[in-house]
Amino acid sequence: MGKVFAFHGGIHPPENKKQSTRTPIRPVPLPKRLYLPLQQHIGMASSPVVDVGQQVLKGQLIAEPVSRISAGLHAPTSGTVVSIGPHPVPHASGLDSDCICIESDGRDQWIEHQGLGDYTRLEPAELIDHIRQCGIAGMGGAGFPTDVKLHLGDDHIVNTLIINAAECEPYITADDMLMRERADEILGGIRIISHLLKPSHVIIGVEDNKPQAIHALEAALKGCELNIDIRVVPTKYPSGGERQLIKLLTGLEVPSGGIPADIGIVCQNPGTVRAVYRAVTFGEPLISRIVTVTGDAVAQPQNLEALIGTPFGDLLDAAHVYENKLYRLVMGGPMMGVTVEHDQIPVIKTSNCIIAASIDEMPPAPPEQPCIRCGMCEQVCPAELLPQQLYWFAKGREFDKAKQHNLFDCIECGACAYVCPSSIPLVQYYRFAKSEIRTEEAEQRKSDHARARFEARQARLEREKAEKEERRKARAEEAARSQKVRKSAESSGVATEPTQDISALKTAAAVARTKLKKAQKALDAARDSGDGDIPALEAAVQAAHTSAEQAQQALEKAEGVKPTAANIDTKQLKTAAAVARTKLKKAQKALDAARDSGEGDLSALEAALKAAQASADQAQQAFEQAESGAAAGTTGPDLKQLKTAAAVARTKLKKARDALKNAEDKGLEGLDKLRATVTTLEQKAEEADKAYKDAEASAGATEAPVNQPVPVDLKALKQQVSIMRTKIKKAETALAGLEGEARSQAEQALEELRQRHAEADKAFKSAEQAQLDAAAAQGVDLKQLKIDAAMARAAVTKLERSLAKSEANDERASLEAELAAARDKAENLNTTLKQHEPA
Repeated sequence: MGKVFAFHGGIHPPENKKQSTRTPIRPVPLPKRLYLPLQQHIGMASSPVVDVGQQVLKGQLIAEPVSRISAGLHAPTSGTVVSIGPHPVPHASGLDSDCICIESDGRDQWIEHQGLGDYTRLEPAELIDHIRQCGIAGMGGAGFPTDVKLHLGDDHIVNTLIINAAECEPYITADDMLMRERADEILGGIRIISHLLKPSHVIIGVEDNKPQAIHALEAALKGCELNIDIRVVPTKYPSGGERQLIKLLTGLEVPSGGIPADIGIVCQNPGTVRAVYRAVTFGEPLISRIVTVTGDAVAQPQNLEALIGTPFGDLLDAAHVYENKLYRLVMGGPMMGVTVEHDQIPVIKTSNCIIAASIDEMPPAPPEQPCIRCGMCEQVCPAELLPQQLYWFAKGREFDKAKQHNLFDCIECGACAYVCPSSIPLVQYYRFAKSEIRTEEAEQRKSDHARARFEARQARLEREKAEKEERRKARAEEAARSQKVRKSAESSGVATEPTQDISALKTAAAVARTKLKKAQKALDAARDSGDGDIPALEAAVQAAHTSAEQAQQALEKAEGVKPTAANIDTKQLKTAAAVARTKLKKAQKALDAARDSGEGDLSALEAALKAAQASADQAQQAFEQAESGAAAGTTGPDLKQLKTAAAVARTKLKKARDALKNAEDKGLEGLDKLRATVTTLEQKAEEADKAYKDAEASAGATEAPVNQPVPVDLKALKQQVSIMRTKIKKAETALAGLEGEARSQAEQALEELRQRHAEADKAFKSAEQAQLDAAAAQGVDLKQLKIDAAMARAAVTKLERSLAKSEANDERASLEAELAAARDKAENLNTTLKQHEPA
């Protein structure tokens, strides 16, 4: 029989097992409705694969596993799925959980199924997958998926297979009756598991209070080819605990925080072993189990074979419950079981017992008293812990200390609470502490994950910043080389293009004006309040005024530089020629259409055609001359720039006069400087106005070249259209509140705005079409190019977001490579677009 060892502690509560072993196992009548929780095992809940209203057959898969540690769910009978949603489940929390409800059709019709035949010819992975598909999970403990335990042979050397048939908890006799009546099926399951794990030794551990089960096993093992021992252990609670039974049978201890496989041992429950046999031999999924129904409140305590999902009430009816005697309904045994509130909670794969207790059998717990430090809890603890110390740590919320004292080695057997003279519910304190520790660890993992993501993002930003800085340096070096070339050309007397950056000068002028406004505001505030260093502020205003004037002069000088004949852009001339030809074609089409229809002003259209022909000829001639190196002539002054300069001068003069008037009204100091500034600005305004009028008169006397290729600022035109649209909306809003002559004047102004808006819109559309035509003349579809560039930029943005969210190194490397390629593509498209789209 082999040597039996001992474990620390343990108790001997009343067994109360004989009441339910007087009759054989019998089936429960088919329930009207079955409620199948999606979470019946450790790991992830299964996912439904059926819909409400769907007809199902017995054994049909209704919920599939969703992760490695998960188990499927099958229909226990044929019928209709009537709901998928919350329903009370057998859990200590008492909360509802998602269940699939099946209404039985009474036929109990099986789906087509069959066994695997000679399973020894199959690959182990195929056999394990079949067991997984049958939804088998542990039926004696927490419900660990059986296929995961059977797959341990790849990573662990399994020396011993232990069948845990101790069934130590009082009242429960489900495994006892199963071994008495179906020992041959248990042996068949042992053969299958041994074929997968290849253990050198199989041990069946049974308590000595089950003599009939022991005899049945011995009879079934006669002639068995496997090395199987039946070890009879003394009856003591909790000898059925996995770690305690391993210590009893082998003398080995499972390391703290480890699993039995770490020392070469795998444990299985008799019910689980039998379920494996039924799945492999007959192809039956796990849809029923043996449940002990006992207690003083039932007339016929017995073991029933119940379908998974059967409400407890159906089992109590089958055992003839006394409603007037029923005081407490306990799911599981009296030591580790849970009290449930009503009888509609369903049987699940781990339900082994239901106790319908009377008040005398399980009276209310006495009130908790202070701990007297008797030490009895430590003497009976089978895990060799310090229950009293753990109690103080849990009560004082010192969870770190509780964890250091191996709190998670506690199997929550309840032996400590059973012997406690102060009636302290110690297990409840331990469960609370475990829950809090798990919550803290989950929060810590979440925090670590967030920190890792933040650090990865910061590293990415730093990397991008460094790359941007490298590109900036490269551009600066290129600009320096270009500047060197220009200076060399200038020193040799070769005319070059003006090097002033108009955009930069405009920005500098705007910044200078902003500083001047701020300085003036500070000075005005100091004068009003009488506080502050007024002379220093006046000096700051004067300095800011000088800087603003210098910046404006530099901008005006740069804008006044015109391109010479030596550097006319032949590409622009070619584009202008293509645009002129396009306009010529449009004019010809318009004239032909008018002639065909007999409508329209033919003389005007013919004149427009002649003008377009002349423009096309001149543009083509200019392009050919530039291409052949001939002088193209010079251009006159820019009327638009001169007009802008005059307007700016007048605006400055008005502001200076306002400032002078304000200073005179307030009697402030520094009036002489302000008067000098006004005089200077008056002279500049007169000069700018005279220059504009002279240029305008000269332009009227001399006919300007037709279709001179001048770059068009589409952005400015579009902005002008938008401004006009805004002004129209404001004018329409103001018009609503006017009457009489004021309304007439407003309507006239509104009509003028609408005409200007139409002209601006027409100019923008014409320029845009000209740009498209010019690009088309060079074989470029500008619209498609814009779309491609936008899509490329969007792809870069999407990849940057994906990279920020990614965690795996392999995934990040792949995304970084894709991002680099996308950035190159976007940059190339933007460069091409800038070549064909004038700024």
